[in-house]
Amino acid sequence: MASLVGDSLAGQHAIVTGGGRGIGAAIAEALAHAQARVTLMGRTMEVLQAEAEKLRATTEVQAVEVDVTEPQSVQQAFARAAQSFGPAAILINNAGQAASAPFEKMDLSLWQRMLGVNLTGTFLCSQAALPGMLKAGYGRIVNVASIAGLTGGPYITAYCAAKHGVVGLTRALALEVARKNITVNAVCPGYVETDMVAAAVSNIVAKTGRSADEARAELVRRNPQGRVMKPQEVANAALWLCLPGSEAITGQAISISGGEVM
Repeated sequence: MASLVGDSLAGQHAIVTGGGRGIGAAIAEALAHAQARVTLMGRTMEVLQAEAEKLRATTEVQAVEVDVTEPQSVQQAFARAAQSFGPAAILINNAGQAASAPFEKMDLSLWQRMLGVNLTGTFLCSQAALPGMLKAGYGRIVNVASIAGLTGGPYITAYCAAKHGVVGLTRALALEVARKNITVNAVCPGYVETDMVAAAVSNIVAKTGRSADEARAELVRRNPQGRVMKPQEVANAALWLCLPGSEAITGQAISISGGEVM
């Protein structure tokens, strides 16, 4: 990867929320190989610090604790990150959660949790990063949405609603800042090899009695490629949206799903 992008992002400060594992960690690694200075944000410092250690041989990196659903926590975290690396030039809104329940049995707490982490978190972090981008006259925001933000799915009403909201936020904010040299895009993965998919498989096994292989087959049943995506595939798309040459790409919701959303 480094041979392809070299130092294309050298000196730029990239913040990755949910950066300690899965898609967030893969995106952070891609940005690090492009020589961006990286701030990993999340709720569990042990996980963030472990991931930061892996990247320190590649670039400058720091770990900052944050709860993306809490305005004060977000403001404090972005201020701490800027003390070391300056305002963010790149923001990857990756922090998120997924949960499923039949609509008639869904309680308000699940609904609010899905909106809080997936949608409100994206709003709060974008609002915290935007002033620095506007002042610098440059910025790249990439929101990790989901194919659930482009289509519906049974038993994930709250998650779908939140991710549709992320796509709407992306399109609207992109228009607001289109003349400010700031782009705002969303990547919309299908099922990806992460802890979230592992939990989905376990949930199917527990509720249906199917084997793990049968559960995974059910997840990819509608996927034209018949497979689960890799975190690096999402990371490659996110990196491209941050690299020089992608300036004309804004307000987009890019499906990374093996053709599941055409």
